[in-house]
Amino acid sequence: MQFPEYRPRRMRRSEGLRKLIRETRLSVENLVYPMFICPGRETRRPIATMPGQAQISVDQAVIEAKQCLDLGIPSVILFGVPDDAKKDRVGSDAWNGDGLVQQACRAIKRACPELVVILDSCFDEYTSHGHCGVVMPDAGWPDVDNDATLENLGRVVVSQAKAGADMVAPSGMMDGFVTASREALDEAGYSHVGIMAYSAKYASCFYGPFRQAAGTASGFGHRRSYQMDPANSDEAVREAMLDQGEGADVLMVKPALSYLDVIARLRDESDLPIAAYNVSGEYAMLKAAAEKGLLGEEQAVLEVLTSIRRAGANIILTYHAKDAARWLAQGTR
Repeated sequence: MQFPEYRPRRMRRSEGLRKLIRETRLSVENLVYPMFICPGRETRRPIATMPGQAQISVDQAVIEAKQCLDLGIPSVILFGVPDDAKKDRVGSDAWNGDGLVQQACRAIKRACPELVVILDSCFDEYTSHGHCGVVMPDAGWPDVDNDATLENLGRVVVSQAKAGADMVAPSGMMDGFVTASREALDEAGYSHVGIMAYSAKYASCFYGPFRQAAGTASGFGHRRSYQMDPANSDEAVREAMLDQGEGADVLMVKPALSYLDVIARLRDESDLPIAAYNVSGEYAMLKAAAEKGLLGEEQAVLEVLTSIRRAGANIILTYHAKDAARWLAQGTR
């Protein structure tokens, strides 16, 4: 008896079957919503380069935090945007116990104790020159004093832990920044506070809108001396493994979309949670395309966030978080 040659066929999929066999699942529980905290009260300053985003005062941050909790978003990350008068060459306002993110953290934890509050632990928002640490005085370009910056970083993370932060996020890409943070927290009695390390932070053009939002445009030079070359992925793995060995609790890749391969490599190399920052330029691109009618915003955003999950990220920091949470709740995916 002769049997016909077997030819595999594409399975015809109902919506229920599609959901049943889906390999990657995007959930609101994967999302972290970033907020920019500015001085004042009842203050909202729209960010021109990031439609739908604003610099907000502490009281408004509490309102936003409650919205996130109602939407099921489990976490927020806070960035301070102090007045220029508060800035100096070393960024000392970053470890001010009554600084903007410290105030906002305390207020949010009082109002929403179950919300996970992450505080960015960098200096560029607080320095007069816009760089991520102590700049050597005789440098004609941004030669950052690594050890002096680490000493100040210890002060920052302790002040943030005292304010009630669940996790700190050192982001300056200094050598040994995880060790410095872990030792400072442990010595101050905050060994329970987690560290989300910006392990693979690339020198990317996609940060442009953020720098307007956070007031971090460099007064001179560039950040390529301490952020990573976009051409390198082996280096990202080495950096991340160093951070893991130093005691990081989460490893982050930033930006996300141009570095999905790096996310995937870290997922293969590490059993720690992997975070990816879907940064301001990536957000602004989709917003601009949607406003021009070039693509559907909902489908594009959920496809992008799913791709970041598919690459291996457990945690996605994204300005789309609130919209994505609503769309996911509607079940339109």
